[in-house]
Amino acid sequence: MFKLVINFTLVFITFACVSTQADAQKSLKIGAEQTNLYVSDLKGKTIALVVNHTSTIGKTHLADSLLSLGIKIKTIFAPEHGFRGTADAGEHVANGVDKKTGLPIVSLYGSNKKPSAAQLQGIDVVIFDIQDVGARFYTYTSTMHYVMEACAEQSKKLLILDRPNPNGHYVDGQVLDKKFASFVGLNPVPVVHGCTVGELAQMINGEGWLSGNKKCNVQIIKCLGYKHSTPYNPPIATSPNLPNLQSMLLYPSICFFEGTDISVGRGTDKQFQVIGSPNPKNGSFTFTPEDKPGAKNPPQKGKLCYGEDLSKIDARNQAFTLKYVIDYYQKSDNKAKFFSSPSFFDKLAGSDTIRKQIIAGMNETQIRASWKVDLDKYKTIRKKYLLYEL
Repeated sequence: MFKLVINFTLVFITFACVSTQADAQKSLKIGAEQTNLYVSDLKGKTIALVVNHTSTIGKTHLADSLLSLGIKIKTIFAPEHGFRGTADAGEHVANGVDKKTGLPIVSLYGSNKKPSAAQLQGIDVVIFDIQDVGARFYTYTSTMHYVMEACAEQSKKLLILDRPNPNGHYVDGQVLDKKFASFVGLNPVPVVHGCTVGELAQMINGEGWLSGNKKCNVQIIKCLGYKHSTPYNPPIATSPNLPNLQSMLLYPSICFFEGTDISVGRGTDKQFQVIGSPNPKNGSFTFTPEDKPGAKNPPQKGKLCYGEDLSKIDARNQAFTLKYVIDYYQKSDNKAKFFSSPSFFDKLAGSDTIRKQIIAGMNETQIRASWKVDLDKYKTIRKKYLLYEL
């Protein structure tokens, strides 16, 4: 009887926590929803949008909402994965025309990552509204960085419609060494930077990280009812291989595998929720990657992979960890080829230090100690730019 009471109590507490989280998300208002704060300023001006499939107000795309309110939109700039969010990671995103609105779409992924002077000609205000997931190597914030730089150079205003960060409840990981800057990490922030895009934009401006120490004229429409501790589940999958909140929470920890011979589930229905390779030492869970929309020719395609299913673990409370990468390296039968793309692994990690530390046999505690000083400095910097309570 006593056990039944305990179990009932645990179920009640769990249900209450889930209900509280759902209520918190229901009362939250993203920046885009608060049209009363920005639409009147857009009247009579020519607008460019930096948007993708996540840029919605309810179920209506921001572009459609603004057009219905009489706002003149000239151009849509599309990031990695394209305007509709269907392109593979790293796949070329072509320019085109949106069939619904007839608006021209200009790709900001590939050779043209930064809007040119010609592309911004005649534009009064650029609006950035894209759902991020809070990991340094997620390229939407790199797109924002280059858009800020272009706006600063061409004296254009940038309006950021802020959205919550599903990984915004903590900060962790090695701070990027600028020598390893790339499109999967432009600025000296840790793997999990703990900022919304609005906060990160303020930091980029305030810390002088734009080329030539330029400053972008940025206006941010804040979220209402959001704290960094508020659990947030984006209503739309942010990219083809981050299909749900679990994948977004695991992403900071297992994206490092993209520079190794380990599959992260591209080409399965559990992208970034399973890990494995043809090595049976990895675990008893099996899966076979195949071609799927958003995952053409995935790593280990057609091969039976052994590993782990992480789709049910408490990823939010586990937070960022190196344990998976370290464990799979140690199990590898061919350590010389484990890091199948060392340079890409280093770009994801933000330096070559972590790879060398893993090869040297260091454990996670030892590796974490090596980045603590820089991480603590970053946390101090971050406090200056926070728009929301922790």
